[in-house]
Amino acid sequence: MKILIVDDSSTMRRIIGNVVMQLGFSKEDFNEAEDGLKAWKLLSESQYDIILTDWNMPNMNGLELVKKIRSEGNHQKTPIIMITTEGGKSEVITALKAGVNNYIVKPFSADILKEKLDGVLKN
Repeated sequence: MKILIVDDSSTMRRIIGNVVMQLGFSKEDFNEAEDGLKAWKLLSESQYDIILTDWNMPNMNGLELVKKIRSEGNHQKTPIIMITTEGGKSEVITALKAGVNNYIVKPFSADILKEKLDGVLKN
């Protein structure tokens, strides 16, 4: 299982990575990118089973990344979970319409991430 973690905060990438490892994945199971442009480069170079992305990032934000993933490339069907501070109803609806499979508002617990991962991986 390959996971791509996309967040401009190195601290948040480390937190998400630690939670992913608590869920039984190893460090080799995930790659990290600090913005949508770097994520897109990684996505064009290898296959991922799930994408965890922030919304607010420089260069290419998470929403732009989701739209690009859903419209081109090899990951159009790959599950995407957006993990962001944007918790308003309109933001959630916008993200879902763009193609995210699930949505987590920061701060979050390991249990929430596990529940959302389980949910998208079962479908």
